[in-house]
Amino acid sequence: MNWSDEGYVLSVRRHGEAAAIVNLLTRDHGRHAGLVRGGMGRRLRGVLQPGNQVVADWRGRLEEHLGTFTVEGKRDHAAALLSDGDRLAGLTAAAAVTEAALPEREPHLPIHDAFASLLDALANSSVWSAVYVRFELGLLAELGFALDLSQCAATGATEDLAYVSPRSARAVSRAAAAPYKERLLPLPRFLLPDAPDELNRQDVLDGLKLTGHFLEATVFAPHNKPLPGARDRLVHRLMRE
Repeated sequence: MNWSDEGYVLSVRRHGEAAAIVNLLTRDHGRHAGLVRGGMGRRLRGVLQPGNQVVADWRGRLEEHLGTFTVEGKRDHAAALLSDGDRLAGLTAAAAVTEAALPEREPHLPIHDAFASLLDALANSSVWSAVYVRFELGLLAELGFALDLSQCAATGATEDLAYVSPRSARAVSRAAAAPYKERLLPLPRFLLPDAPDELNRQDVLDGLKLTGHFLEATVFAPHNKPLPGARDRLVHRLMRE
């Protein structure tokens, strides 16, 4: 059997002398792996970089087999970020988190489209780090673990929301949180409807702490997996600024 689709490279692992096992985030077939013959060779090495968009043909005798990919480059996103270590780290982290979090061979079109939007922000936006946090929130929601940031879990208030409960994943207002705020996660302002125009570094770090907590607790820990190292490296880079 065979199919054709477009997608984004998530990871590349050497297999034998020159072949590679490639994981793609495809539009219609979800996260899908396949063997690319010559994938580590000179012709394809530049194409098969995390974040790059490709057109892929997959062939396998049976649907459950690994199968083989034939790929052609469509758009090179990685090379454009080589001069900016932070943005490149954001791309690498997004690819690693997506690969580790998504079940294989299940279509998740919203994540495919959100990944494309994140790549555009990484290339063109000064607030790409906020878009990255929103991407992880969307990933959680797509996997069934959406956060409720619409109103206070304790009072129902919709104003002055400042924290998130690490257990219920619901927002808490500043007043209601006062007695136990040390046990709550900060809610960055850029995730609220009345978000300020300016984005500060602490808000981004708070956002990464928020999504990181729920990714770890709901997606990775149940499978005895840690958060991907690439994501930890992104956080450490942004902390050093």
